[in-house]
Amino acid sequence: MFKPLSLYIGLRYLRAKRRNSFISFISLTSIIGIALGVTVLITVISVMNGFDEVIRERMFSMAQHVTVSSLSTRMNNWQAVQKRLANQPGVVASAPLVYGQGILVHAGLNHPAVITGILPNQQQQVSSIADKMVEGRLNALSPGQFGIVLGQQLADSLALSVGDSVTLITPDATVTPAGILPRFKAFKVIGVFKVGSGFDFDSNLAFIHLQDGQRLFKLGQAISSIQLKLADLYQAPELARRLSQELPSDLVVSDWTQTYGALSEAISLEKRMIFLMLLLIVWVAAFNLVSTLVMVVTDKQADIAILRTLGATPRKVMAIFMVQGSASGIIGTLLGLLGGLLLASHVTQVVNLIENLFHVQLLSSSIYYVNYLPSKIQPDDVVTISSLALLFSLLATLYPAWSAARIQPAEALRYE
Repeated sequence: MFKPLSLYIGLRYLRAKRRNSFISFISLTSIIGIALGVTVLITVISVMNGFDEVIRERMFSMAQHVTVSSLSTRMNNWQAVQKRLANQPGVVASAPLVYGQGILVHAGLNHPAVITGILPNQQQQVSSIADKMVEGRLNALSPGQFGIVLGQQLADSLALSVGDSVTLITPDATVTPAGILPRFKAFKVIGVFKVGSGFDFDSNLAFIHLQDGQRLFKLGQAISSIQLKLADLYQAPELARRLSQELPSDLVVSDWTQTYGALSEAISLEKRMIFLMLLLIVWVAAFNLVSTLVMVVTDKQADIAILRTLGATPRKVMAIFMVQGSASGIIGTLLGLLGGLLLASHVTQVVNLIENLFHVQLLSSSIYYVNYLPSKIQPDDVVTISSLALLFSLLATLYPAWSAARIQPAEALRYE
C-alpha cells in the first residue's frame, strides 16, 4: 500500500524502539502531560458549567426578567398596561404583583418576610414557583380565603407546616382609641416551596392571592408591578430600554441585570480566567514535545543525513518530525478527551464517594449555593479544548522539525 514517505517514516520513528531510553521517557511524559492537561481542563470547565447552570436555574426560576412598576407604588388601570406589554416582541408571559413588607409570627417566633400577592394561574407562567412546591399547591390560593405559601426555610424557622395558622403584622398603622397600632391578619399555611439556598428565596418570600394582597395593603384595585418573562432573558436590557421610551413617564422599567447582572458577569469572568490558567497546563505539556523532538533529531542525525543523500528534500525531513510530534499530540489529546469525558460525567459520584469514605463535607450549600458538585459537559468546550491541544502540539513541532531540515549530510556523517 502506498504511503507518503514523511508519514511512513514519522510514524515508524514514533513506534520504533529507541536506543536512548531517556528520550522514550521524555516522549511518554509529554503524551501523559497533554492527556492530564486536557482531562483536567475538560473536567473543571464542565464543573464550572454545572455550577453556572444550577445557579442560573435557581436565580431565574424566581427572578423577574423585566419588571414594570409605578413611581407612586400604585399602578392603576394595570390591565391595559399588561395587555400592551404582552404584545411586545419577545415577551412570553406577564403577571401582576402586589408587594409589601411584614413580620410573620407563630408560637412566639417571628420572622420578617416579603409578602407577594399573585394570581396563581398567571404567576406559574412567568416563574417556576409551582414546580418548586414541596407541600400543598400554588393553585390553592383563593381570593378571600387568606391562604399563604411560604419558603421552606421560612416555614422551618417559624415551626410551621401546612394547615397551621400564622399572624402577619404589616407596617400600615391603624388608628384606634388606644392609639396607633400595627395591622394584624391571620393567614392559613396552604403550601411550602423550596427553591434552594443561595438567594434567600426560601427564607424571605411568602405568597398570597393578589386580591388578598390588595386588601391587606389598602391598594384597592391597583397593583405594585407587572412581571414579564422573555423568550431570551439576555434581551431583557434591550427590551427595558425600549419600554422606558414607549411607556408613560410615571412607569419605571427594570430588568434582571440590575439585580443579578454583577453575579452573572462574575461567574462568566471566573470561568474564562480558570480556562486560561488551566490552558497553560496543556501548553506546558505540549512544550515538552520541543525538548523531546530536539533530542530525537540529535539522535537521528545519521538517519537524516542518509535520507538527504538519497534525495529527501529539507521539506520532507521537516515533515517527518512534524508527523512524529503531531502524532504524540494526537495520542495525548485523545487520551485526555476520553479521560475528561469519563471523569466529568462521574465527578459528582466521585466527590460523594470521597465524602462518604472520609466522612467530610467538601461542599457546603451556605458557601457554594449547592452541597454537591454539579457537572455539565458542553460539546463546544470539548471541541475548543481538543483543538487547542492539537494546535499547541503542532506548534511545538515546528522548531525541532526546522532544525532537522537544516542538518547538512556531510556534517552529520563526519563522526559516524
